Amino acid sequence: MTLSRRDFTRLVAGSGALAAMGQLGRTSAIAAPNGSYRAMVGVFLFGGNDGWNMVIPTDGRHSAYLAARGSVGIKAPALTALTNAPYALHPAMTALRPLWDEGALSLVLNAGTLFAPLTKSTYASRPDLRPTNLMSHADEQAHWQGLRARDVSLDGFMGRITDRMGSTPLPSMISLAGSNLATLGRTSSALVLPSTGTLGRSGYSASGNAANAAKNAAIDALASSTGLGAITEGTSRDINAAYGQATTANAIISATSTVDGYFVNESGAALTSDVARQLMRVARMIEARNSLGHGRQTFLVSQGGFDNHSGQVAGGNNDTGTHANLMRDLAQALAGFYRAMQALGMGENVTAFTMSDFGRTFRGNAQNGTDHAWGSNHLVVGGNLAPGGIFGAYPDPVLGGANDVSSEGRFVPAVAQEEYIGAIARWHGVSDADMPYVFPNWATWSTAGRGPLGLFKT
Repeated sequence: MTLSRRDFTRLVAGSGALAAMGQLGRTSAIAAPNGSYRAMVGVFLFGGNDGWNMVIPTDGRHSAYLAARGSVGIKAPALTALTNAPYALHPAMTALRPLWDEGALSLVLNAGTLFAPLTKSTYASRPDLRPTNLMSHADEQAHWQGLRARDVSLDGFMGRITDRMGSTPLPSMISLAGSNLATLGRTSSALVLPSTGTLGRSGYSASGNAANAAKNAAIDALASSTGLGAITEGTSRDINAAYGQATTANAIISATSTVDGYFVNESGAALTSDVARQLMRVARMIEARNSLGHGRQTFLVSQGGFDNHSGQVAGGNNDTGTHANLMRDLAQALAGFYRAMQALGMGENVTAFTMSDFGRTFRGNAQNGTDHAWGSNHLVVGGNLAPGGIFGAYPDPVLGGANDVSSEGRFVPAVAQEEYIGAIARWHGVSDADMPYVFPNWATWSTAGRGPLGLFKT
């Protein structure tokens, strides 16, 4: 097979410094809503987060919640209550309560993959309208990142947003979560940064022995090849440019920054979770936005470990367990990140939001865990959020009830991914003309009374 330069670039992009390649010319179709900087930060919770224990009703529905959740339900006294709201957060998420009180946290209830508006009845009678392979990790991760509920995605929404942006010397789309579909565009790809350490040349060694010196010389020769044909020379230019981009990125992520001091727990100890380390590096890249020439930045970070079929809660104490530890790490990392943004004067210019494969069954299983389901609850953090902070609709918590397509609490989503992420994309600056490009099924979710959630003040 003969590869063009673009084909080669897409194949090598997404691994270390080489992920910076592929930033070819493109039109600048991202409009700044008010001429100011904006950044969107997607936090993907891999494995399928139990959003039903992340956001919990505290009104009359709490008794039905406890009855249906069984082995994994959390009783009211332990919950992180939210002021003037009929909902609470998981007991381990106390770090986010001040953000709620400041209006910097919003809840999105029962969001998930939808091809078309569905009810329990139409789900049963119209299989042609169901998303394909629901409740499969790989497929649902692709649904969230590619936003094609019944088709294969070869590119993702963050990549498609970046396709419409002007190019910069260092890519403005950056992943701390490795190479993922979300950050693959048709003409763009992300700079992939590690959560620890720095970028290096693959195969390059600083050791001074003769064998390493010869290998290093060969790598240098490839990066500076001339007279060997258009494809080889083009590849060499891209590799050499990627080395330069890696040097720029390394200087930012390896330096001590004032933002680091905000990533601490309640006692002042530094946060050590991987999601906190990723968000700290995002904060450093945002701090460097002006020197990088970035008027818009798009980030993907991740947290794993959410596929808790067993041991989600500790037997006899549902306030603790695997999920509680994950929720604590997430809450502390998001709170630290928001405080860092405030310190930079960027609180209103940056929005972080959660995504996940799918929700979990409302009914806990016999192993103190939960199984694969569908809709789930999500969090949005930022200083430009609209007052009120609650969007979507919490489902009927009765097993087998009006929103449950099973008998275990697999709820039809009330909010489509396009309505949720579409609101953030518009705030980020995606024009109305470009929404169908970024969201392939946009026509379905922008008509007949459907549309982006009113997440923001402006």
